[in-house]
Amino acid sequence: MRAAAVLLAAGLAAALWWRRHPSACPYGQRFWVEAPHPLITRDRLLRVLDPRPGERVLEVGPGTGYYTLPVAERLGPDGRLELFDLQQEMLDHTLRRAGPLAARMHATQGDARSLPYPDASFDAAYLVTVLGEIPDQEAALRELRRVLKPGGRLVVGELALDPHVVLPAALERRAAAAGLALERRDGTALGYFGRLRPA
Repeated sequence: MRAAAVLLAAGLAAALWWRRHPSACPYGQRFWVEAPHPLITRDRLLRVLDPRPGERVLEVGPGTGYYTLPVAERLGPDGRLELFDLQQEMLDHTLRRAGPLAARMHATQGDARSLPYPDASFDAAYLVTVLGEIPDQEAALRELRRVLKPGGRLVVGELALDPHVVLPAALERRAAAAGLALERRDGTALGYFGRLRPA
């Protein structure tokens, strides 16, 4: 019993530290991003993002490709999925995992606070359990708004068990400061996808 209490306390301390020090999940701990996501499922993402054949879509922080492959399939052979991650190892892993679908993808390493794409480049963009890992979330949201085409959509997915979770009210505040408005939310505060549009 005492050992369980010590482990729980250590886990809470680690979660608090991560919350105060936003950072990406290291490649060496990728098992966290490969675990099933019961409240923020792939099907729910596809419903909210609504990727369409021929579109150009940006995924920020693909990790090891948990959401990447179904989105690439929906975009069809004429669509394009741009992968953007802080860690080259994650991008390499995702492209290997994609197999033949990798022909529809392009990967770029960098910081989401300064995206290397021209204005109005993408029909849609998404990031799942990533926004809270970015030290300046409003800067990242401003950049995402900038690269969206007029009428484009941005989907943010969050899970309450993530130490970097961005709760719904915080997402709305930060999005509004970046010139984005919440169009819809699918799910609860425990796990949700929010779809934003340029305000």
